[in-house]
Amino acid sequence: MTTEIKVPVLPESVADATVATWHVQVGDKVSRDQNLVDIETDKVVLEVVATADGVITEISQAEGATVLGEQVIAILSEGGAQAASTPAAPAPVAAGTSQGKVIDIIVPVLPESVADATVASWHVAEGDTVSVDQNLVDIETDKVVLEVVAQDNGVIGKIIHVEGDTVLGSQKIGELNAGATASAPAASAEEAVSSDDLASPSVRRLMTEKGLTASDVTGTGKGGRISKEDVEAAANKPAAAPAPAAKAAAPVQAVQELGERTQKRVPMTRLRKTIAKRLLEAKNSTAMLTTFNEVNMKPIMDLRKQYKDLFEKTHDTRLGFMSFYVKAVTEALKRFPAVNASIDGDDIVYHNFFDISIAVSTPRGLVTPVLRDADQLGMAAIENGIRSLAIKGRDGKLSIADMTGGNFTITNGGVFGSLLSTPILNLPQAGILGMHKIQDRPMAVNGKVEILPMMYLALSYDHRLIDGKESVGFLVAIKELLEDPTRLLLDI
Repeated sequence: MTTEIKVPVLPESVADATVATWHVQVGDKVSRDQNLVDIETDKVVLEVVATADGVITEISQAEGATVLGEQVIAILSEGGAQAASTPAAPAPVAAGTSQGKVIDIIVPVLPESVADATVASWHVAEGDTVSVDQNLVDIETDKVVLEVVAQDNGVIGKIIHVEGDTVLGSQKIGELNAGATASAPAASAEEAVSSDDLASPSVRRLMTEKGLTASDVTGTGKGGRISKEDVEAAANKPAAAPAPAAKAAAPVQAVQELGERTQKRVPMTRLRKTIAKRLLEAKNSTAMLTTFNEVNMKPIMDLRKQYKDLFEKTHDTRLGFMSFYVKAVTEALKRFPAVNASIDGDDIVYHNFFDISIAVSTPRGLVTPVLRDADQLGMAAIENGIRSLAIKGRDGKLSIADMTGGNFTITNGGVFGSLLSTPILNLPQAGILGMHKIQDRPMAVNGKVEILPMMYLALSYDHRLIDGKESVGFLVAIKELLEDPTRLLLDI
């Protein structure tokens, strides 16, 4: 029986690819899941593995050839076609495990607008015992982090793509030996592990690029598994040099002193790259302008002080400032529809609903999940909604649905002590409101000086769509609503 070896399905935005490196040649015996060839696109390198044991009988596309998605590039003759005296080696199993059914660990299907993803963090290692629904690995896109969970109880047999690797939707990144149990590995078994078992294909390729073999690298993973970091450490390890003469002592000491000044270089995460791209796009593609005002927060602070305990007892949630901000913004958007609109080509799209993006700081960076239909929510529902989004953001569990849409953004730099700022638009939205630190300041009230808790407001808006009169009126409306919160409750 013969099997066609094909180029993987290419991302939607990629027209063709190049055969980068063949790791086998015609006549070679191969085993299931062995990497046969690397296919290079302008974005990623894709590994094509054998789907069964057998012999390579034909290679139709040599290195350097331009190929298309799903194009046949070689033929594999399975099973009996290999006339070798030695039977084909079985798929490798982690040392010290009893093998069960092998389940592929697969990247989830990616959203339509996402071409590829990154292996962010493995929570298990080869040989680890796992239970069904246990989170195995986090896959990071430019929008969200997707969790891949175990489909059954068992033992992790192989990790094909390590942290930092670029992967595609539905791509295999590891194996789970379902029903297997782990046991203490025998020393002889460890000694018999080959370099192929100690390193993933991408790590072996990196060793080749660095001119290293498995014996040159000390693996720090489970069972001596070699990671990309181990290869880099071995490559950067200085070669042993003869002892310097006495006259060379001074220069060596100078180098050591200079060497104490270190720096760390790490690649941007996908989220950080996306944030950078979108912020730069907002600054360069809109006529962004910021207008300011200030609000006396004493009425709201007095109201919270009077009712916060009763509110929490009644609704089982804390009464914060954000519910007041959301209520005021929603009411102001009703009065000034242009601020709730967006530009699409040469059209203005007026939104007849009120989805408010709330800027949330997470360990991965700033994200803006959406509070849907804010005009239909009461104060308690707003507080619970914002709290839920913040917890999801903190735990990396925000979904594409949580992040999609939004007509207007609220960002509260005051929680970090910011006194005044000029927030940048969250495209394609036309406005963003910055809230800031509440600070006691002397204010003139009826001809007398009073110390009041004041907060600066900053509205950044797209001047192509919103005129100065509308922007100032919108900000004044928010100021008036916050300074007289009973108007929010009475809807006046």
